[in-house]
Amino acid sequence: MSLEEVTEMMKAKMALAAGLDAKVKFDFGDDGLIFVDATQNPAELSHDDDDEDADCTLRCSLDTFKGFMAGTQDPTMAFMMGKLKVDGSMGLAMKLNAIIED
Repeated sequence: MSLEEVTEMMKAKMALAAGLDAKVKFDFGDDGLIFVDATQNPAELSHDDDDEDADCTLRCSLDTFKGFMAGTQDPTMAFMMGKLKVDGSMGLAMKLNAIIED
């Protein structure tokens, strides 16, 4: 699964996350990033906002994130094992956990 395919899946999930009202960055290191501006309706997703401020930044490998999307990797366990790093609002990260796993 490529970054573009993950982005399309995220667009579908963010469409169901009305009222999130936050800016979130998913940083996959060398594999790229997805910046989600959920202050817009519908949420806008892009790959080029590396310098944009985010309310929450989630850092992990693209493979780990694919596991979240497929339901084969638990985000909470990944965080506890150091596979997922969170900068910013932990409350927002928990909301994202629920959105991504659904």
